Amino acid sequence: STDLTSTVGYDSIVQHLNDGRKNCKEFEDILKERAIIEEKYGKELINLSKKKPCGQTELNTLKRSLDVFKQQIDNVGQGHIQLAQTLREEAKKMEDFREKQKLHRKKIELIMEAIHKNRNLQYKKTMEVKQTGFCFLPYGALLYLFSLSHFWQLFLKLAQTKSALEDSDRSYQQSVITLEKIREEWQKEHIKACEFFETQECERINYFRNALWLHVNQLSQDCVQNDEKYEEIRKSLEMCSIEKDIDFFVNLRKTGSLAPAPVVYENYYNTERNATPVRSSVPVPISR
Repeated sequence: STDLTSTVGYDSIVQHLNDGRKNCKEFEDILKERAIIEEKYGKELINLSKKKPCGQTELNTLKRSLDVFKQQIDNVGQGHIQLAQTLREEAKKMEDFREKQKLHRKKIELIMEAIHKNRNLQYKKTMEVKQTGFCFLPYGALLYLFSLSHFWQLFLKLAQTKSALEDSDRSYQQSVITLEKIREEWQKEHIKACEFFETQECERINYFRNALWLHVNQLSQDCVQNDEKYEEIRKSLEMCSIEKDIDFFVNLRKTGSLAPAPVVYENYYNTERNATPVRSSVPVPISR
């Protein structure tokens, strides 16, 4: 601004930096909330795998597949809990980054606040001294308005006024010199502050971008790891054999390898006749 005492440009920069810090805080809050969701989801999956029965009476290869299925559900749950911890760590890093930038920026802001105050006070003082000098100027013109009888009285008054005017002008000149030094110092510090703020903003954008990139990679990695766990289930299911499970059940529960013998009719009234076997008309089930 052309107004020496204006801070509109500086205030705009500081506001932008504060907005950037707020944006980092919002992303940090998302990480924390996502961590809560992931942890809760992970615990629910673990409870599901431990407490909910699934195929307890199955046998052999299908049972192994179901055991792998439950174990991988547990592993997925553990993975979500680990992801929650990772997200909390990333949120803490973002918080530390924000606080670090805030601390460094505070030092610059204190310097700028002090130099703004000093600049404005000196400017006000200079303008006051300037106005004081101008107030003495009309006294010279009054000399022509008075009669000659008052000449010596007015001459003395004029001499005093002239001396005061010279003192005021010297004071004004010194104030201008002091103000110019302060202005040059302020301008130099303002440029340094802007360069520092620009560096901080570049760091913030770069850190924010990398943090978001890392977060997306973590989510993708979690999906890859989950898919690997699900692949274990698919591999286990590929090993599931209907024939083997049937054979396993037969071998486990079999009661023998021979069918019952035919039922023979015995004629108790004619014991001398040869007994001829009579097959039952009712089929006899074979229990294996």
